[in-house]
Amino acid sequence: MNSDLERATNQTISDFGQQWTTYTSNDGYYGSQEMLRDIVSPLVEPGNFKDKTCGEVGAGTGRISLMLLRAGARHVTAVEPSKANGVLSANLAEFSDRVTVLARPGDQFEARDLDYILSIGVLHHIPDPDPTVRNMHASLKPGGKAVIWLYGREGNRLYLSFAEPLRWVTRRLPLWANSALSWLLYPPLAAYIELCGLLPLPMRKYMREVLRPIGAREIRLVIIDQLNPRWAKYYTEREATDLLVRAGFRDIKTHHRHGYSWTVVGTH
Repeated sequence: MNSDLERATNQTISDFGQQWTTYTSNDGYYGSQEMLRDIVSPLVEPGNFKDKTCGEVGAGTGRISLMLLRAGARHVTAVEPSKANGVLSANLAEFSDRVTVLARPGDQFEARDLDYILSIGVLHHIPDPDPTVRNMHASLKPGGKAVIWLYGREGNRLYLSFAEPLRWVTRRLPLWANSALSWLLYPPLAAYIELCGLLPLPMRKYMREVLRPIGAREIRLVIIDQLNPRWAKYYTEREATDLLVRAGFRDIKTHHRHGYSWTVVGTH
């Protein structure tokens, strides 16, 4: 990895470490089995994780790992390189006999013979994700599956015409400033969500079926998640597929979740 990419990677890890030690909870719909189903189906169903050994790359505060454990996963290896791994361990404490927390980057953790490995909302924040995806492939048993979720470019062009210029500024701001900005941006977004109930506006399904149920606090966290990270890439379907192809995955399937993001599954 060249020095510019390495600096961007380290800064992104630091940004998320600060974010996930500030915003630590995974309550309500935001951490529910319904949300898990919304992210991974129709390619995978939560019931598929029952009695399976699973991994999560970029586990943050443990939201997805908790979903897997509550879906009946036999064991979860939760990988988190930032200082948030302390929060992660605390949030997973009730399942401590079924969890291993690894404080390692995604390209350096060691796990083998997993049935499933997930990376939800993480790879699009890694400047060079290929080594991480190759390591995910190596962690699976033959026939095991990787499930990834990425920001999509298709369906987001109007949004990105606003967000990308804004992010040029906000990614340079401290977390407290972006947190304050999230409070300013929340009222117009909340109004837009309500208008989506009346009019066929862009991203209507996502606004009504994902953002509205998670509530105001988590909506502000979603806003921060858009403003704060140093690096964010919006993937085309082809780019998302190629990410797994280059790592050696086969039988790759994609789902255009709510018409704005990509859930991708590949088999070892």
